[in-house]
Amino acid sequence: MSIKILIILAIPNFMSNIPSNIKFLRKKKGLTQQQFADQIGIKRSLVGAYEEERADPKYDLLKKIALFFDMSIDDFINETINEKWSPKPKGNPANLRVLSISVDKDDNENIELVPLKASAGYLNGYADPEYVAQLPKFYLPMFKQGTYRAFEIKGDSMLPLVSGTIIIGEYVENWADVKPAETYVIISKSDGVVYKRIGNKFKENKKLKLVSDNPVYEPYEISGDDVLELWKAKAYISTHLPLPTPEPTLEGLTSMMAQMQRSISNLQQNNN
Repeated sequence: MSIKILIILAIPNFMSNIPSNIKFLRKKKGLTQQQFADQIGIKRSLVGAYEEERADPKYDLLKKIALFFDMSIDDFINETINEKWSPKPKGNPANLRVLSISVDKDDNENIELVPLKASAGYLNGYADPEYVAQLPKFYLPMFKQGTYRAFEIKGDSMLPLVSGTIIIGEYVENWADVKPAETYVIISKSDGVVYKRIGNKFKENKKLKLVSDNPVYEPYEISGDDVLELWKAKAYISTHLPLPTPEPTLEGLTSMMAQMQRSISNLQQNNN
């Protein structure tokens, strides 16, 4: 089993931005290569190698450098940073997102399972290859195209799916493709991992409406900037099998007939 990192890009050749971004941001802070190396805990020679495109920093170091310069890793990797640059909203569907996946010995993508006990850590580790490597994994031959992940849900807000059900979701690269009335696993900074029905199209700098199938729970909105990942629900795994359809009762049939009579009466009134 091995780990890969998928880079969902707005532009190609993203690594070519990193050398110039490191150099620009370092100089903007007024740091020499040695001073910068000391502050992030690496050798000065590595800073020179990164800035001169003789080596590429590993993902963990990229995260550390982005944090040092107080910016998202998406912007640090994807953007050409200079005096005219300004950060894009994080919820922008065109933004780069980093996705770590695992593959088997035949290079088939695994489906990583995020159990309830690991949900809290997923917010910090969803793009971290080491975190993803530790998640349970399985493979389903019916899901050959695309990238999939499984999430264990909790609560009764999406009945008839009960707490403990595992939702298998397909990774959504372009958030503009999100379709209202369909269900998704939403990863957000405010709510963590939730499974909901989407109430509106995703638009930059707008709120995303989340709807529960259980009418006891009111719909609510989260900021687009809050969203980290979206996974479109494709299947579920549950130990609770569906109950048989109940036999019709006399009371139920009477109610249906009464409803039909009211509908016919309304149609006749409208025709008159």
